[in-house]
Amino acid sequence: MKAKLPSTGQTQLFENFEFSSSQIGPKGGDISGYGFPGIACTDEVRGLITQDAPVAIGVSGGKDSGAAALATVQYLDQMGHKGPRLLIHSDLGRVEWEQSIQICERLAQQLGLELVVVQWKQGDMVNRWQKRWQDNTLRYANLDLVKVLLPWSTSGMRFCTSELKTSIISQYLTTRFPGQTILSVTGIRRQESRERQKKPVASWSNDLSRTPRNSPPTAGMNWNPIIEWKHSDVWALHHRYNLPIHEAYTEYSMSRVSCAFCILASQTDLLNAATYTGNRVAYSLLVDLEIESSFSFREGHWLADIKPAWLTEPQRAGLVEAKRKSRERQRIEAAIPGHLLYEKGWPVVMPTPAEACLLASVRNRIADLLELAIHYNEQATILDRYQFLMAEKKRKKVQKK
Repeated sequence: MKAKLPSTGQTQLFENFEFSSSQIGPKGGDISGYGFPGIACTDEVRGLITQDAPVAIGVSGGKDSGAAALATVQYLDQMGHKGPRLLIHSDLGRVEWEQSIQICERLAQQLGLELVVVQWKQGDMVNRWQKRWQDNTLRYANLDLVKVLLPWSTSGMRFCTSELKTSIISQYLTTRFPGQTILSVTGIRRQESRERQKKPVASWSNDLSRTPRNSPPTAGMNWNPIIEWKHSDVWALHHRYNLPIHEAYTEYSMSRVSCAFCILASQTDLLNAATYTGNRVAYSLLVDLEIESSFSFREGHWLADIKPAWLTEPQRAGLVEAKRKSRERQRIEAAIPGHLLYEKGWPVVMPTPAEACLLASVRNRIADLLELAIHYNEQATILDRYQFLMAEKKRKKVQKK
């Protein structure tokens, strides 16, 4: 078992300029006299650096990963690190801003580092959402779901990050550096969100852990060196060291750069992203999936409403119908008793014959509404299905013992 990390230590790195309170942003500001913060570090991280562990810095083309890359490189130099270093970018395809990869390339050139670009083997982020909808309709057809499940990522289901970034990057790094302990750097900051306020400076990574037979184990640590930095600190660093700045900030007033249309984006950022014509193809594909699935891109907010001028006539008509289906789907599914809805360990109870009859009615109406071909649409077959699922769950539980 790996030891618990100690309290955060701050290592001063940049010059101690006198603090300036001037507003600093993507288009500049007065950085004369600006006091840069230090690097957040831990004893474990320092130990790995002195052992010349490989260091991989994740970059997106956004401001935070750029600042983290420069800060990390300067700190490694200061510590005398001689091990491998690289930048790594997970390409999300059509949903990314076109300039993102160019910013990553320019950053790599400026820092004198190799840039590795990885991608999901089955396509891009748009493909992943499309596949999720296909998978979810199949799961519904087979009564592996009580209610139809949306295709999109959510704040509570960020498979976009776990599957198309973390997993793919980790797979590459463990293949390239087998038998070593890898430092994986990100540019997350506590100021960004409540969730990130809870993030540690460093933590052991399950994704980078490999224990192959007859080979030394591979391990890794996630390190967030600028986790305590503020918005102004990041921009001040960009201007002080002339780091490349994404046009999404300077030309389109985005507050953050990730997917052009992100499920976590503010309404303002979504509107701004739709002012860049290069995002129109992705926009159209995502609107098509809203229409096909009857699920809005974000709860209560349809992406199709962001830029009506970009909609085709079939999309306009499809959107009206999708919104109607969405309301009707929610009305129909509201009849399902709460104790039959999904929870951990589902199914946890057998429906009564009357409840099975109700489920059959709900499933048939949903199938008609969304034009789905389903199984288990009668009382008897639903009871049989539940009986099988609960027996299978019991069998697996016994098997684990």
